[in-house]
Amino acid sequence: MSSTHGRGLLHLAAAVDQHVAGGPALFDVDSYVEAVRLAERGGLDFVTLGDSFARPGPDALGVLARVAPVTARIGLVPTVTTTHTEPFHVQAAVATLDWVSGGRAGWQLDVSATEAEARLFGRRPAEPGDELWREAGEVADVAARLWDSRDAVAGRFGGRDKPQHVDFQGAAFSVKGPSGLPRPPQGHPVRVVDATEGQARQTAARYADVALVRAVSAAQAGAVRDELRVAAKDLGRDPDGLRVLASLVVDLGGGEYAAAPGHGGGGPRPSAHGPLYRGGPVDLAELITAWHTSGLVDGFHLVPAEPRRDLERLVNGTVALLQHRSLFRTFYPGRTLREHLGLTRPANQYAGPVATGGDAA
Repeated sequence: MSSTHGRGLLHLAAAVDQHVAGGPALFDVDSYVEAVRLAERGGLDFVTLGDSFARPGPDALGVLARVAPVTARIGLVPTVTTTHTEPFHVQAAVATLDWVSGGRAGWQLDVSATEAEARLFGRRPAEPGDELWREAGEVADVAARLWDSRDAVAGRFGGRDKPQHVDFQGAAFSVKGPSGLPRPPQGHPVRVVDATEGQARQTAARYADVALVRAVSAAQAGAVRDELRVAAKDLGRDPDGLRVLASLVVDLGGGEYAAAPGHGGGGPRPSAHGPLYRGGPVDLAELITAWHTSGLVDGFHLVPAEPRRDLERLVNGTVALLQHRSLFRTFYPGRTLREHLGLTRPANQYAGPVATGGDAA
């Protein structure tokens, strides 16, 4: 079932979380700017920045909105939880990031499942994960409708920028549109879902543009990729419109670990933070090459174990070697995140005949 798409174009992304508990880097915007600029010099498709109501830290979407004007091409993907937040505000914030970045925004959908997080808001008790991920899918659905509800192309809805009414009733919320913003530059900012756990997988198959899979082997990642592609097709989607990236924590602190069991040429091993790869930058390039050329993954999402050190070694070592081997881009051929990922700009679901010239989507 695996397509050959992954063999043609390797996609690479990295996390830029400054996860030093209580450390100054956690709230130092310059540390995020430095990390994202470094990833951009390496030509990475996008960076992610995590966020959660369950731990302290800055607002990921706000941080990347600050980073957007001082970067030029790299995609910016903050985590935005769909639990205890207002879907109308979520879509507006993500659309704003797409506008201020010139079409480079994505958002990683996540849910808040603990009672402690629910108490922060006091609106409703914690709910089972399956219900929260169904709600996340509804938020993704209504966000797309709202993004499509205003289109500045002349004649789109019978008049210039005539809004399309949105009346959406979900299980836990309702939204009456239209959006207060024009349609984002990408049409729909890129939606990312960690599809490792089964309860998120159906949401990913239906709505995600990029699915992340925490896997300790290429075969495990490939099995999830095949499952996602089958589910996407069954839901009426073109499975080639879904990119599946293997997500690994990488510790590039020293090549002396390369021969350790479960690391280096042996591949990742399970850890409390997800599949952990420990070795040198060259060994990591070999693993990426082997997994990708097998056709089982479309690329990799790499999470530095030590933020600054490992991102530097990833970009200056692993990525540079992949570029030298002509396995990864040396420049950005496009400007938007969808272009980096080889994804088309979605058609406007409300679009009718266009009275004058312009992009029909």
